[in-house]
Amino acid sequence: MNNRFKTGALCAAIALSFVSGQALSEQYEASNPNILILYADDLGYGDPSSYGGKIDTPNIDALAESGIRFTDAHSPAATCTPSRYSLMTGEHAFRINTDILEGNDPLIIRPDQPTIAKMMLEEGYKTAYVGKWHLGIGDGKGDVDWNQPFTRGANDVGFEYSFLLPVTNDRVPTVFTENDVVLGLDPNDPIYVNYDEPIGDRPNGMIDRDSMRQKADLQHSGSVINGISRIGWQQGGVSAEFVDEEVSFEFAKKAYDFIDSSLAEEKPFFLFFGFTEPHVPRVPHAMFEGKSGQGPRGDSILQLDYVTGQIIQELKDRDIYDNTIIIFTSDNGPVLNDGYLDGAPRLLNGHTPWGELYGYGGKYSAYEASTRVPTIISYPNGIKKGGESDALFSHIDFYRSFANLLSVDLEDGEAIDSQDVLDALLDSSMPARKQMIQESFTLSVRDGNWKYVQPQVNNNIWIEQDKHIDSGLFPHPQLFNLKVDLQEQNNLASEKPERVKKMQAMIDKVVARK
Repeated sequence: MNNRFKTGALCAAIALSFVSGQALSEQYEASNPNILILYADDLGYGDPSSYGGKIDTPNIDALAESGIRFTDAHSPAATCTPSRYSLMTGEHAFRINTDILEGNDPLIIRPDQPTIAKMMLEEGYKTAYVGKWHLGIGDGKGDVDWNQPFTRGANDVGFEYSFLLPVTNDRVPTVFTENDVVLGLDPNDPIYVNYDEPIGDRPNGMIDRDSMRQKADLQHSGSVINGISRIGWQQGGVSAEFVDEEVSFEFAKKAYDFIDSSLAEEKPFFLFFGFTEPHVPRVPHAMFEGKSGQGPRGDSILQLDYVTGQIIQELKDRDIYDNTIIIFTSDNGPVLNDGYLDGAPRLLNGHTPWGELYGYGGKYSAYEASTRVPTIISYPNGIKKGGESDALFSHIDFYRSFANLLSVDLEDGEAIDSQDVLDALLDSSMPARKQMIQESFTLSVRDGNWKYVQPQVNNNIWIEQDKHIDSGLFPHPQLFNLKVDLQEQNNLASEKPERVKKMQAMIDKVVARK
């Protein structure tokens, strides 16, 4: 582990050499707030201890105590790629018919498309994306050439700086990229990726089972790297491979460097920090291994909380915490079985990652636990009233809300699905949305406490068979009153046909929007 995590006082002293604490305070009182999004991966509504979880997350909890803890905030979709796309663009991912991307899939954000990062950049912010990307690489005119600078990537959609895990940690290539170039690649050992057939001489998860640290399903039994089999196959690129146990710490170091650069330039920053925890494969650092009592998944959440705390402390050491909007949340709900047999279901020991929601309705599902995620906002200089909020909103709303914060007039057609909920983000007593679309492998709509799930002929049986999650997909309509049926067990569609018709019309209206 990098010494930066052991010598916080020294790091702070170095950082503060840019400018005195008094000057920092004066500078940031007169500037727009910094904005930091801490985006966990597959963290459930009930995982943090501030949401009732049995895993100790003191740093996440401290954010909740100092800010607003939302109980009805949602990721835009039930899976990672659509959620990230929607947050970045302010429009629902179903509009481009995207799903979970593979490693060679092209960038799904058009280079000419407005994004929240472009808006921040135009308003004088320094912008960076550090962490898991999973929005595609390249222009789609052929497979990604990982040995050359990318034709399209994060730096083309508003981020001045990017340090990415380009896909997911369970897919090849297992490398970092920095500003659209694979980091640390030896030109004498070029890297190639294939998702159709085995390539290279690494152990193969379908054959070399003894080389694997965790047993995996067939989908995840490609190239074995760092003792873990992945989706797809990778040839070459040994010098560029990341070490799973160190990934989040490497991300954090790059985040610190970016924050320092914004201070040096006396600019506010917009930083999207994408964790990999607790996404599979769950391979926490040795300092967390076995500490949660809930196996690798619980240990990964401890690591997530620790890195969160380190980043927050860096802000405090630089005297910019009070003027930083920190959003802590997750891209979708929890999943226990997602390709690797690491004992997550049997090691829960009474912990419920979905909290008070339906326990079989996590990631991939149409039920609430798929998109209702822990969401916390801290902003000492700007929050009018903290505490708990039941305001209904989606991460897709950050775009238009930040536009309001910065007094930006958006163009016609920009962020078309985003709503301004700034008042609710800064005041726990304020309401937000009345209606909200939820995207899984169908579309649902919330209207206050009413929830309607539109029929879906394809029930995606793999969700139940492979993931042990109730997909919530049926060829008939579903209607729930969440005020009295939070676990979505009593379908009222046949009893209230007029409400079903009304709520289907709400979905149709959003889908038809241009």
